[in-house]
Amino acid sequence: MKAIRIIFAAALMFSAVSMANAFTNNIELPRVQTIRDSNNATLGTVERDGTIRNSNNSTVGKVYSDGTIRNRNNSTVGKIESDGTIRNSNNSTVGKVYSDGTVRNSNNSTLGKIESDGTIRNSNNATIGKAPGVDRKIAAVLFFMDILSLK
Repeated sequence: MKAIRIIFAAALMFSAVSMANAFTNNIELPRVQTIRDSNNATLGTVERDGTIRNSNNSTVGKVYSDGTIRNRNNSTVGKIESDGTIRNSNNSTVGKVYSDGTVRNSNNSTLGKIESDGTIRNSNNATIGKAPGVDRKIAAVLFFMDILSLK
């Protein structure tokens, strides 16, 4: 039992020292995914907890684990369902993200596609942005659905 306590204490100290060194050396621990436009300019970020910030680092909204989308004023503006359906604040379907990344509006017209590497393409297959590591449904809300803006 004493050996387990010593190992646990050593692991805890190592973690604390690593974190302190990271902050002391101004190393940013990975916590956000960057969203970029077609010119590679930063549009904003998505944090692990679903917080979405614009290029000025101001919070514009958040996507909660249940799919609820709230704006900067904490008002519900929509919801992402597990099947990829995206709804607005009136619970009307505004679009859907399919498993292959295709994004369609409520009329079933293709708006674009989100590739597995995070490349965002419009309906003409032109690259309009990049969101590597960002959930495809969140990227679709930001690039194709008019319910949460990075502005």
